[in-house]
Amino acid sequence: MQAYFWVKTLHIVMMTAWMAAVFYLPRILVNQAEAAGQPAVGERLGLMGRRLYRFGHVMFGLAFLLGLVLWLGYHVIADFPTMVVSGAAGWLHAKLGLVALLLVYYIVTGRWVKAAAAGRALPSSRALRWFNELPLLLFIVVVWLVLAKPF
Repeated sequence: MQAYFWVKTLHIVMMTAWMAAVFYLPRILVNQAEAAGQPAVGERLGLMGRRLYRFGHVMFGLAFLLGLVLWLGYHVIADFPTMVVSGAAGWLHAKLGLVALLLVYYIVTGRWVKAAAAGRALPSSRALRWFNELPLLLFIVVVWLVLAKPF
Protein backbone atom coordinates (compact mmCIF):
# COMPACT_ATOMS: atom_id res chain seq x y z
CA MET A 1 0.00 0.00 0.00
CA GLN A 2 2.95 2.33 0.62
CA ALA A 3 3.97 2.04 -3.05
CA TYR A 4 0.46 3.11 -4.07
CA PHE A 5 0.75 6.37 -2.14
CA TRP A 6 4.20 7.10 -3.58
CA VAL A 7 2.99 6.49 -7.13
CA LYS A 8 -0.09 8.63 -6.54
CA THR A 9 1.99 11.42 -4.96
CA LEU A 10 4.45 11.45 -7.86
CA HIS A 11 1.57 11.40 -10.36
CA ILE A 12 0.04 14.48 -8.71
CA VAL A 13 3.42 16.29 -8.59
CA MET A 14 4.19 15.57 -12.26
CA MET A 15 0.66 16.53 -13.29
CA THR A 16 0.98 19.79 -11.35
CA ALA A 17 4.29 20.57 -13.05
CA TRP A 18 2.71 19.89 -16.46
CA MET A 19 -0.27 22.11 -15.64
CA ALA A 20 2.14 24.89 -14.67
CA ALA A 21 3.60 24.64 -18.18
CA VAL A 22 0.09 24.54 -19.69
CA PHE A 23 -0.82 27.74 -17.82
CA TYR A 24 2.43 29.64 -18.38
CA LEU A 25 3.26 28.84 -22.01
CA PRO A 26 0.41 30.99 -23.42
CA ARG A 27 1.50 33.80 -21.10
CA ILE A 28 4.92 33.72 -22.76
CA LEU A 29 3.14 34.03 -26.10
CA VAL A 30 1.20 37.06 -24.84
CA ASN A 31 4.47 38.72 -23.83
CA GLN A 32 6.02 37.79 -27.18
CA ALA A 33 3.10 39.31 -29.09
CA GLU A 34 3.40 42.52 -27.06
CA ALA A 35 7.20 42.70 -27.58
CA ALA A 36 6.91 42.57 -31.37
CA GLY A 37 9.30 45.49 -31.99
CA GLN A 38 11.99 44.30 -29.58
CA PRO A 39 14.02 41.47 -31.14
CA ALA A 40 16.15 40.79 -28.04
CA VAL A 41 13.08 40.41 -25.84
CA GLY A 42 11.35 38.24 -28.43
CA GLU A 43 14.39 36.00 -28.73
CA ARG A 44 14.61 35.57 -24.95
CA LEU A 45 10.90 34.79 -24.67
CA GLY A 46 11.20 32.31 -27.55
CA LEU A 47 14.01 30.51 -25.74
CA MET A 48 11.95 30.42 -22.54
CA GLY A 49 8.95 29.09 -24.47
CA ARG A 50 10.90 26.30 -26.14
CA ARG A 51 12.47 25.20 -22.85
CA LEU A 52 9.14 25.28 -21.04
CA TYR A 53 7.49 23.30 -23.85
CA ARG A 54 10.16 20.57 -23.58
CA PHE A 55 9.85 20.54 -19.79
CA GLY A 56 6.08 20.17 -20.09
CA HIS A 57 6.47 17.20 -22.43
CA VAL A 58 8.70 15.42 -19.92
CA MET A 59 6.30 16.14 -17.04
CA PHE A 60 3.31 14.97 -19.09
CA GLY A 61 5.11 11.76 -20.01
CA LEU A 62 5.96 10.99 -16.40
CA ALA A 63 2.46 11.86 -15.19
CA PHE A 64 1.01 9.65 -17.95
CA LEU A 65 3.17 6.66 -17.01
CA LEU A 66 2.38 7.02 -13.32
CA GLY A 67 -1.30 7.40 -14.17
CA LEU A 68 -1.17 4.15 -16.13
CA VAL A 69 0.27 2.40 -13.09
CA LEU A 70 -2.55 3.83 -10.94
CA TRP A 71 -5.16 2.80 -13.49
CA LEU A 72 -3.87 -0.71 -14.10
CA GLY A 73 -2.98 -1.25 -10.44
CA TYR A 74 -2.23 -4.82 -9.53
CA HIS A 75 -1.67 -5.75 -13.19
CA VAL A 76 1.61 -3.77 -12.97
CA ILE A 77 2.64 -4.24 -9.32
CA ALA A 78 1.53 -7.21 -7.21
CA ASP A 79 -0.93 -6.36 -4.37
CA PHE A 80 -1.31 -2.84 -5.75
CA PRO A 81 -4.84 -1.37 -5.56
CA THR A 82 -6.50 0.15 -8.58
CA MET A 83 -8.28 3.52 -8.71
CA VAL A 84 -11.18 2.12 -10.70
CA VAL A 85 -13.89 0.00 -9.14
CA SER A 86 -15.43 -2.37 -11.64
CA GLY A 87 -18.40 -0.74 -13.37
CA ALA A 88 -17.82 2.75 -11.91
CA ALA A 89 -15.30 4.26 -14.29
CA GLY A 90 -17.39 6.89 -16.08
CA TRP A 91 -15.67 9.70 -14.20
CA LEU A 92 -12.28 8.36 -15.30
CA HIS A 93 -13.31 8.29 -18.97
CA ALA A 94 -14.57 11.87 -18.71
CA LYS A 95 -11.35 12.93 -16.98
CA LEU A 96 -9.18 11.25 -19.61
CA GLY A 97 -11.18 12.95 -22.37
CA LEU A 98 -10.59 16.35 -20.77
CA VAL A 99 -6.90 15.58 -20.28
CA ALA A 100 -6.73 14.71 -23.98
CA LEU A 101 -8.25 18.14 -24.76
CA LEU A 102 -5.65 19.77 -22.49
CA LEU A 103 -2.92 17.89 -24.36
CA VAL A 104 -4.26 19.13 -27.71
CA TYR A 105 -4.34 22.67 -26.27
CA TYR A 106 -0.72 22.25 -25.12
CA ILE A 107 0.40 21.01 -28.54
CA VAL A 108 -1.33 23.92 -30.30
CA THR A 109 0.39 26.32 -27.92
CA GLY A 110 3.73 24.63 -28.61
CA ARG A 111 3.20 25.03 -32.35
CA TRP A 112 2.61 28.73 -31.85
CA VAL A 113 5.86 28.93 -29.85
CA LYS A 114 7.70 27.27 -32.73
CA ALA A 115 5.95 29.50 -35.29
CA ALA A 116 6.93 32.62 -33.37
CA ALA A 117 10.54 31.41 -33.27
CA ALA A 118 10.39 31.00 -37.06
CA GLY A 119 9.23 34.62 -37.41
CA ARG A 120 5.58 33.96 -38.22
CA ALA A 121 2.94 36.25 -36.76
CA LEU A 122 1.09 35.34 -33.58
CA PRO A 123 -2.56 36.07 -32.84
CA SER A 124 -3.19 39.35 -31.04
CA SER A 125 -2.24 39.61 -27.39
CA ARG A 126 -5.93 40.01 -26.54
CA ALA A 127 -6.81 36.75 -28.33
CA LEU A 128 -3.90 35.02 -26.61
CA ARG A 129 -5.12 36.27 -23.22
CA TRP A 130 -8.53 34.68 -23.85
CA PHE A 131 -6.83 31.52 -25.11
CA ASN A 132 -4.82 31.50 -21.86
CA GLU A 133 -8.04 31.13 -19.80
CA LEU A 134 -9.32 27.95 -21.48
CA PRO A 135 -7.20 25.37 -19.62
CA LEU A 136 -8.31 26.68 -16.23
CA LEU A 137 -11.92 25.78 -17.00
CA LEU A 138 -10.94 22.29 -18.10
CA PHE A 139 -8.64 21.83 -15.10
CA ILE A 140 -11.42 22.75 -12.65
CA VAL A 141 -13.68 20.08 -14.15
CA VAL A 142 -10.87 17.49 -14.11
CA VAL A 143 -10.18 18.11 -10.42
CA TRP A 144 -13.89 17.97 -9.62
CA LEU A 145 -14.25 14.66 -11.46
CA VAL A 146 -11.31 13.15 -9.56
CA LEU A 147 -12.60 14.29 -6.18
CA ALA A 148 -16.33 13.70 -6.63
CA LYS A 149 -16.27 10.63 -8.92
CA PRO A 150 -19.91 11.45 -9.78
CA PHE A 151 -20.50 8.55 -12.16
